Amino acid sequence: MILNVYKPPGPTSHDIVDQVRKLTGEKRVGHAGTLDPFAEGVLIVLVGKEATKRQNEFLKMDKTYVTTIRLGATSDTDDLTGNIKKQKSNIKNTYQKSKIQDILKSFIGEINQVPPIYSAIKIKGKKAYELARSGEKPQLKPKKITIYDIKLLEYTWPHLEIEIKCASGTYIRALARDIGQKLETGAYVEKLTRTAVGKFTVKTSITLEDLKIVQGEI
Repeated sequence: MILNVYKPPGPTSHDIVDQVRKLTGEKRVGHAGTLDPFAEGVLIVLVGKEATKRQNEFLKMDKTYVTTIRLGATSDTDDLTGNIKKQKSNIKNTYQKSKIQDILKSFIGEINQVPPIYSAIKIKGKKAYELARSGEKPQLKPKKITIYDIKLLEYTWPHLEIEIKCASGTYIRALARDIGQKLETGAYVEKLTRTAVGKFTVKTSITLEDLKIVQGEI
């Protein structure tokens, strides 16, 4: 069974898997693409032996995100959960939309992206975020990613809302960081919603409450 679950902000992706496991009584349950705890949206949950065998198939699917980026500050995690540092007061904060759009367009296509240091990428057997939390600064190598399109939805300083259509492996937190660097304002992700994974969209997703009703828990 393949479930298109809407993950709310707060729980981890693993928390959602645990709840689905309890609701269905199925031991073999996994997901196809982690969402950070603060993020929300489409989380593909694979239930049962046959479904979990197809995990790589779903992991490779293209994804769509809508994110609100906070300009004028940086975060060590590249999102709102980290240590926030405001940039100097003389930064430019009156960019025209045309300038913003030009910078966004520069990220479309196949580009090199350095993953966030607070990520699960392993360095000599340890996850990067574990090293970062212990006070180290892991050196991550750039990775080739593909961004198909970036659409500017709204811009009112200091918030920038965009929609990103991208291939698997793209870090939206890193994209926000890099946008902030090009704008010379600094930036981090304040809100993140995954609106689609392949053909699975927010409109067709179900909540855990929906699943409880189906399973006769309510």
